Amino acid sequence: MRRRSRLAVVAGLLAAALVAPADADPAVAPARAGAVIGRTVIGTSVQGRDLVAYHLGEPGRPGADTVVLIATMHGNEPAPRQILDALVDGQEVIGLDLWVVPNYNPDGLAAGTRTNARGVDLNRNFPYQWRDLDGRFESGRRPASEPETRAVMRFLRRVAPDYILSFHQPFNAVGTDTKSPAFARRVARVLKLPTTRLDCGGVCTGTMTSWFNHGFDGAALTVEYGPHPSRRLMRDVAPDQVLRVFSATRGEVRYEPLSFGAPEAG
Repeated sequence: MRRRSRLAVVAGLLAAALVAPADADPAVAPARAGAVIGRTVIGTSVQGRDLVAYHLGEPGRPGADTVVLIATMHGNEPAPRQILDALVDGQEVIGLDLWVVPNYNPDGLAAGTRTNARGVDLNRNFPYQWRDLDGRFESGRRPASEPETRAVMRFLRRVAPDYILSFHQPFNAVGTDTKSPAFARRVARVLKLPTTRLDCGGVCTGTMTSWFNHGFDGAALTVEYGPHPSRRLMRDVAPDQVLRVFSATRGEVRYEPLSFGAPEAG
């Protein structure tokens, strides 16, 4: 009977410890797990899949830029998503207020297609210089006709980032069509990619970067990796390169601040 009572006491203490508030004793409060400090569903795809944005870094840190990274706008360009996944899964980000959207087009990724589930190229669907395009670059019934486009527009209006990097394949270059040429040069130098004018074979219409560059103070830029980048580059090398663009890092090691100037008026 005495042994059973002792067991009951121990069980009660364990149960109390499990349900006690995490901040009841700062000495035993669990540390934050990984890099993620917040997660929000910014919308859903045509087929009802969540579009998720992860919040990383140090929001509110004096002098820290607010940056958004976006991947998988085209479902058949899946490799750069690994960069964003590695940041989400890794150590905490220092020196930056960072949002990452690893999978902008979940229906296209599931189907292995450039377009979303309605056959629309999401990077031709934004309401800046939109044109009615058909075929591979089908631009939708009207500007911002797609739920994925509207979700990202709402999200970017709310966050109003200083910089956006939009990751694509397969041209292996950094686009120079941005309001801050110095920013483009720095991104290319740190990521070890050449620069080029990504002109879409003519005029890029209805793109996310052009919409953002036209309507916001910040600067958006397209980064293209090659058709078959290595897993080591995507998972181990590029994530820290991307942070270095913004003088940020992971863990306790900090880079010296490197300035590339404010976005230029366009």
